[in-house]
Amino acid sequence: MSTGLIALLDDIAALAKVAAVTLDDAAAQATKAGAKAAGIVIDDAAVTPRYAVGFAAARELPIVGKIAIGSVKNKLLFLLPAALALAAFAPWAMTPLLMTGGAYLCFEGFEKVLGMVVPHGAAAKGPDPLAAAPADAKALEDQRVSSAIRTDFILSAEIMAIALSTITVSSIWMQALVLAVVGIGITILVYGAVALIVKADDVGLALAQSERPVSGLREVIRGRPTGLAPREPTGADHAVAHLTQPVGRVLVAGMPHFLKGLSLVGTLAMLWVGGGIVVHGLAGYGFAGPEHVIHAVAVAVAAIVPPAKGAVEWLVTAVGSGLVGLALGGIVALAMHVIVRPLLHRGGKAGAGH
Repeated sequence: MSTGLIALLDDIAALAKVAAVTLDDAAAQATKAGAKAAGIVIDDAAVTPRYAVGFAAARELPIVGKIAIGSVKNKLLFLLPAALALAAFAPWAMTPLLMTGGAYLCFEGFEKVLGMVVPHGAAAKGPDPLAAAPADAKALEDQRVSSAIRTDFILSAEIMAIALSTITVSSIWMQALVLAVVGIGITILVYGAVALIVKADDVGLALAQSERPVSGLREVIRGRPTGLAPREPTGADHAVAHLTQPVGRVLVAGMPHFLKGLSLVGTLAMLWVGGGIVVHGLAGYGFAGPEHVIHAVAVAVAAIVPPAKGAVEWLVTAVGSGLVGLALGGIVALAMHVIVRPLLHRGGKAGAGH
């Protein structure tokens, strides 16, 4: 074998190693960034199913698919280039923007907690944007999808900003790769979960009502011709139905409670993530007191239970960040209701007078 060919093979092997290391690094960075944005991901999964409520079962998955496509466009076509431009030309703005996003998360979380503690009536809430919808099914679907994509844009902006803040590589191409992996991966995760959630009650109802879970599934797989009278349940059907029917009833009865629980987890995660972002940002500007206090308390509590030291320290840190987030969210909510909204209302009246 000629020395030129050996050198070429060596170069190819070296490039392959570099590519493998790059992909491993990108995967590690993307995993870290995705974990950091967990609170927003949970909230996104908790919020999105309501946009498919009220439609025929056959339209639920197409609606979720449209929202998912809009989410990918939000992340890749708009937010990814904006994030890279920000990192390249105004990196100093990252911390203030992250803190602003964190404060918004705290505000949203506080409003949800307030709604749980002091339930608002329909009149206090004002008109529901999902309820005030056109009668035409196509127009209603388009309106729901557009509303969901607008909401997703805000959540996706926070996800991409948090992801960008965790990336340690300097190459713009590597940053773009990591952000793309995070954006696509989180979209698949969120909307895959949403698709399962919105169809779980239909699956549960089918299981609860089916007396032929085995033979019926076999006919579906084999493509049984339509128009034939259903066959009698077999012995296997009777045996399996004793298991599948209770599972179906549990799914139907449990999904509303599951959605409430998911919403609660999403709210707590928003407060934890938002509070943590603000606390860490303040430390970067020299106001490290809150971060030091939370860390000291977490270490002290974790020392009481050495076997679970790491988990307890993380939990106490999350609780401390969540309490800071709750307090900050209350301050922002007070400012919004007492200062910002009255000013906007007066401005609107002044504009109408002219």
